[in-house]
Amino acid sequence: MMEPDQKIPNDLVLNWDLVHELLMDFIQTEVRRTGLDHAVIGLSGGIDSALVLYLAVDALGPQNVLAVIMPYRTSNPQSKKDALLAIKNTGCRWREVDISPMADPYIEERIPETDRLRRGNIFARLRMTVLYDMSSEEKALVLGTGNKTEILLGYSTLHGDSAWAIDPIGDLYKTQVWELARHTGVPDRIINKAPSADLWSGQTDEGELGISYYEADRLLVELVDKRVTPDRLIARGEDERKVSLLMRKIQSTQFKRTPGPIPKLSTRTVGIDHLYARDWLT
Repeated sequence: MMEPDQKIPNDLVLNWDLVHELLMDFIQTEVRRTGLDHAVIGLSGGIDSALVLYLAVDALGPQNVLAVIMPYRTSNPQSKKDALLAIKNTGCRWREVDISPMADPYIEERIPETDRLRRGNIFARLRMTVLYDMSSEEKALVLGTGNKTEILLGYSTLHGDSAWAIDPIGDLYKTQVWELARHTGVPDRIINKAPSADLWSGQTDEGELGISYYEADRLLVELVDKRVTPDRLIARGEDERKVSLLMRKIQSTQFKRTPGPIPKLSTRTVGIDHLYARDWLT
């Protein structure tokens, strides 16, 4: 969370009423253009998934939104309590699926000594497997919960939490997520806790990223939105370590933001010169 003496960078302050309206319209349009009326969301108890839940309920109605809580046996119990608070406040439908019986046989039999990151990736992919199965059962679209800061820095798992059908908050930096969450009515208890994917005990997003979200967003808006070069930022007096850290993360995780390449062997190759809009119809 942002410290009391920190605030959202001025360049990232938006008309939150308008943003809320635009995102509700986005969810309605993108869900219904597929012929569906329902959405399914993996609810972690964190601010990103809570905000998406609130937006989806506002857009589609509580009866058309399914929140899925997917704890592992070592998950922080507070995460479930916060998820249930968001569910209670929105009135949406919900289910709980414990992923421990799915994860443990594979981990314990094949990779019992593996590192925490590898385990975390397994958990993320199992959770998305559950969500897409639920989406089939519910005839619902899977809503992503990744914010712009995480996407730019590659803080996601391929085919895990990055495997959404649509992502309503994908163009909002983390500090903007905090502000919109306050505007939308997400409980302070969820907004004010330290961001964490809850992949292992004591894990925090900012600890893994090596920089606070406030500092990251302040620099990312310069590097990405304004296209200021790293050298120019450093010449202005910005911390070279932080600027270099962000640039390395952006560049080294570009593969996570683009479809896997296909070698061109024919006249028209998918993703190269056979290109149509997502909603293209014959």
